[in-house]
Amino acid sequence: MIKYIIVDDEPLAREGIQINCDKVSDLQLEGSFENAILANDFLRKQSVDLMFLDIQMPGLTGLEFLRALKNPPQVILTTAYTQYALESYELDVVDYLVKPIRFERFLKAVNKVKEIHELQNVTPSSIDDYNDTFMYIKSDRQFVKVYYDEIHYIQGMKDYVLIHADNNKYMTALNVKTIMSKLPKQQFARVSKSYIVQIKNISSVGTDTIFTGQHELPLGPSYKEAFVNDFIKTNLVSR
Repeated sequence: MIKYIIVDDEPLAREGIQINCDKVSDLQLEGSFENAILANDFLRKQSVDLMFLDIQMPGLTGLEFLRALKNPPQVILTTAYTQYALESYELDVVDYLVKPIRFERFLKAVNKVKEIHELQNVTPSSIDDYNDTFMYIKSDRQFVKVYYDEIHYIQGMKDYVLIHADNNKYMTALNVKTIMSKLPKQQFARVSKSYIVQIKNISSVGTDTIFTGQHELPLGPSYKEAFVNDFIKTNLVSR
């Protein structure tokens, strides 16, 4: 059972999230709060697995609250504004839902949380073997051989990473720093706190985003200079 709380200053928004949660199995509501201060008081006394967190709230915003938490639960951000998406992913959130929230999009976010929750109840995973072309990881209670060439990008989720490959996704109990240390440096670049990208799949680079196929990933400010120097300037065609 996944225990969750809702933090949103709008009563109808809180009610809508609860209605969606009631449609999904294995979700248990532990509290519903109109501001971050009330939620903070609750989390000091009790722990939960998941928090639905609104961004724009009076007093303390959702992002400010999340930064202040020492050991936050898994977080799904909810907001009516899209401009916070890149900033939010730097905080290791599971997903970012834009209001009004469609149920199919809501379900996709909750399923991510369930994947992480299931991994937390099995033997911790790791990279068991690796060489120049592939690595073995523990995922879904088995050893999986993952070829580097098939990886599009890797997404960090606190102490887990989700590997997005050609025909599958693999989640394993590793942090971004650990898996980055095992990957071929000439093939992969860490582009933000939570993302690693396959260099050959990058189609374009913007001011604070990277496009790989149809996916838009954040380019974190603390990683931008090294990335540009190592992978852009060295291959830049100019007069």
